[in-house]
Amino acid sequence: MGFIEKIKKGLSKTKNAMKGFGNLFSGFYGVTDDFYDELEESMILADIGVETSCKAVERLRQVVKERELLSPEEVQEALREILTEMLEVGDPSLRIGTKPSLILVIGVNGVGKTTTIGKLANQLHDEGNKVLLCAADTFRAAAADQLEIWANRAGVDIVRQHEGADPAAVVFDGISAAKARGTDVIICDTAGRLHNKANLMNELGKISRIIDRELPDSDKEVLLVLDGTTGQNGLIQAKQFKEIAGVTGIVLTKLDGTAKGGIVIAVADTLQIPVKYIGVGEGIDDLMPFQAKEFVDELI
Repeated sequence: MGFIEKIKKGLSKTKNAMKGFGNLFSGFYGVTDDFYDELEESMILADIGVETSCKAVERLRQVVKERELLSPEEVQEALREILTEMLEVGDPSLRIGTKPSLILVIGVNGVGKTTTIGKLANQLHDEGNKVLLCAADTFRAAAADQLEIWANRAGVDIVRQHEGADPAAVVFDGISAAKARGTDVIICDTAGRLHNKANLMNELGKISRIIDRELPDSDKEVLLVLDGTTGQNGLIQAKQFKEIAGVTGIVLTKLDGTAKGGIVIAVADTLQIPVKYIGVGEGIDDLMPFQAKEFVDELI
């Protein structure tokens, strides 16, 4: 099943939430203030967010006026262009051109972080890369065990220590092992929740210093995993992690069971961070590289 088919399946609930949106164009009565108000409301219901929805509708007003658009098809196409542009921020591809390259995966517990790492490892392995997983979430019970199960499924190596070990030390061991084994890509799991923001910042800071010291010239990605079902809470999480960890890309998970898929647009536009992958199912191959235009086409 390709990207478009999986997106169709994954966005079915979001599209149900936006039925009023479809009706707005099918029962089009002209670009009046009422039309814009109803459009804005439909977008907010799909969890695109108040700020981003208002911005998109205001842009649409300008485009409709400048181009003198009249038909529903023209207006809908203009909206597609605007939403696609909001999503196309930065480079959606992974920057892993060095050997080794490193991907640091962050996010709160329960968002599907470990599953995402397993799926990404499988994908990179299938593309011919030698992958090593680093189990640096040493605070959550059985986190390393779960990651090891995924490593076995994906056919990749893993470095781990005992529960409660220093995460930065595990990352150091992982980098040393990767260098010795000729690894192409290291993927590091991290703790999803510590006692407070200061602890989280300190822990990620220690890990980042180890990475910068041991791999000064390597390509690095910091991927933030967000749960699509959390809606605007996901945007709040993203803002906090961006401040703490310098996020380079977003992975949005659980789009197969949410009516809040529009959060993708809010996160990309508000934070100016590219969405690199979306999770649209439980299978090992259900992590898809993100395609903005196809996503918007299916959304509306």
